[in-house]
Amino acid sequence: MKKYLIIKFMFLSLILSAQDQLKGVVLETSSGKEMPLPGANVYWLGSSVGAITNADGTFTLPYKFSYNKLVFSYVGFKSDTITISENKFIKHVLQASDELDAVEITSRKQATRKSYLQASNTFTVTSAELLKAACCNLAESFETNPSIDVNFADAISGSKQIKMLGLNSPYILIATENIPAIRGASQAYGLSFIPGTWVESIQITKGTGSVVNGFESIAGQINAEMVKPTTDDKLFVNLYGASSERLELNTHFNTKVSDKWSTGLYVHGNTHQEEHDVNDDGFMDMPIYNQINVMNRWQYTNTEKGVVSFINLRYLNDEKQAGQVEFDPERDKGTANFWGSEINTERFEVTTKLGYVNPEIPYQSLGFQTAFSHHQQDSYFGLNQYDIKHNSFYSNLVYNSIISDSRHKVKTGLSFTYDHYNELVNSVNYKRTENSVGGFFEYAFDNLDKLSLTAGMRVDQHNRLGFFVTPRLHVRYTPWEKSALRASIGRGKRSANIFAENQNMFSSSRQINILNSNGKIYGLDPEIAWNYGISYLQGFNLFDRKADVTFDFYRTDFQNQVVVDWENPYEVNFYNLEGDSYANSFQFEFNYNVFEHFDLRMAYKYYDIKTDYISGKLEKPLVPKHRLFANTSYETAIKESGSQWKFDATYNWLSAQRFPSTDLSPSQFQLADKTPTVGTLNLQVTKVFSPKFEVYLGGENVTNVRQDNPVVSADNPFGSNFDSNFVYGPIYGSMYYAGLRFRIK
Repeated sequence: MKKYLIIKFMFLSLILSAQDQLKGVVLETSSGKEMPLPGANVYWLGSSVGAITNADGTFTLPYKFSYNKLVFSYVGFKSDTITISENKFIKHVLQASDELDAVEITSRKQATRKSYLQASNTFTVTSAELLKAACCNLAESFETNPSIDVNFADAISGSKQIKMLGLNSPYILIATENIPAIRGASQAYGLSFIPGTWVESIQITKGTGSVVNGFESIAGQINAEMVKPTTDDKLFVNLYGASSERLELNTHFNTKVSDKWSTGLYVHGNTHQEEHDVNDDGFMDMPIYNQINVMNRWQYTNTEKGVVSFINLRYLNDEKQAGQVEFDPERDKGTANFWGSEINTERFEVTTKLGYVNPEIPYQSLGFQTAFSHHQQDSYFGLNQYDIKHNSFYSNLVYNSIISDSRHKVKTGLSFTYDHYNELVNSVNYKRTENSVGGFFEYAFDNLDKLSLTAGMRVDQHNRLGFFVTPRLHVRYTPWEKSALRASIGRGKRSANIFAENQNMFSSSRQINILNSNGKIYGLDPEIAWNYGISYLQGFNLFDRKADVTFDFYRTDFQNQVVVDWENPYEVNFYNLEGDSYANSFQFEFNYNVFEHFDLRMAYKYYDIKTDYISGKLEKPLVPKHRLFANTSYETAIKESGSQWKFDATYNWLSAQRFPSTDLSPSQFQLADKTPTVGTLNLQVTKVFSPKFEVYLGGENVTNVRQDNPVVSADNPFGSNFDSNFVYGPIYGSMYYAGLRFRIK
């Protein structure tokens, strides 16, 4: 009986009676182009009937003849009220709230957007925010964001890892256009495989996200919206060069093939061939590499039939060489002459998206997503070999509708995933196949005034994780003007890819041990965690200038976790959690428009992360308990020619971090219990000559902070004490760069 009621409830939206609906799109003007404005409020004057614009700026809401005044509003923009005399498609452009140049203020003040009305704690990082740093790839796109921590994974590979709420990226669902993208074999280096110029905006959600996107999210979701052939520049060229002799080139070519078809060709190439050893330990401070990355996008739009479709084809080839300066792979590979590493990755993927909006009943829509990827990495680290081949297929069918009116929205659908892994770890071959079938239902209520909530549940049948239920809830309440009090709770479950996610362990002499042998994932059990969070956002005026403050607290409790134990300097041990493991994260953020054209963002973050290891309850290693962040941005007024100057500075300070124990090592290889504190400063200046051409000059770590001796036992890399995983700060020191951007609209 219960199962019947659930099914009846899930498909209630499919049999609702139709009513007249008004649909339209809300836009903003940015860099001379009209861009979608997600999260804007649209409602009938004098009523509680309204909607919030989607990621593409579109909206639908009930239409009655008695409704004739439509209100558009968004924080930082002037509210507009227009008269509606007939039911037709509405296109409306919101202007910046200041009377000065709208383009300038929109790009500056709305670089990172926080909604007061969304139920989830989601904010959008726009292209204006991404341009505050070089942002050569997605991993480097979070340098100016206090919610994401970025650091090197080890002292050898040069790869950067991110953390949210104190947890590593495997606990974050990272997607491109809501299709899970950085997972499995791509977990270690995948963020560097998405060029920054391909990213239109990034949506970051703290806490477990929507059930529509799957069951794996635990700490949060990051979704990167890619540039689209119909809105991107016809021609875009970005050339980048750094003092480290790193060179990059990005080119976009977009064209309209017909009335309904548009296509874009995006080519990215980067190379670094200089061997640097600033600290004279014999190891290169960063790898030498070559990468070619090509994507072809096709977009089909038929407004009469309500159909929008995307087809993406992408190919990547990435080759890295790291290790000792004297290492020659043709001579020394597989020997103990010199320690070296090569990581060669080839990846091919095809993704499709098909969206249909019923022209007769606009509030009903159907979306279908598919993604196939083939990822092959062949690599060795000294005498350690690691190869992985990962074939993945993902599909998701989503139906959207409303109940009664647009305040009550529902999403329901089905998903299917398939993953096959073939991994070679030294001489041992590991193989496994995972597949799952799931269904989900999500209900959203929003009265646009005091309360909004999103409640979702999905059920999945997984060949290794079994049958399980994933509930999630996000609630937003507005106690007074310009405020948002949010709470969330949700459950996540995932398979730990212990080798792919911890490839830094191969750059050491540690023995790899899997201590449990009864689980279904290489002897280990699936990871299960609950995440709880509360957030408060308050906007206000300070000395007649706009400001806002945000307080966040999130806690992640693991019911089971695959513990990665580094506490023995000669081993890295994987085992199922026995006891407690939790992560507490508190963040305070302050944003202030100090004076015209000058913005300030400051943040403080506190982590309390502990796990029961075999040796006892300990803080998670190499995670700072305290972090301070500050970012300043200044722009001159835009002249009639479109020229202006932009100045950005970002400072990060990290408190001491706990080193994994080295008590068993000989005295000359023992490290202190804690690392020193670290503070880094990044600067960038941009000169915009016109809407078509600009140049930028910047510096990373301009104070030249460097970690001394990041490689333990660097003079004997084939000895038992060799380890490159005690990294807490920059290795190379200061790095300066310059570049140009040219576009034809």
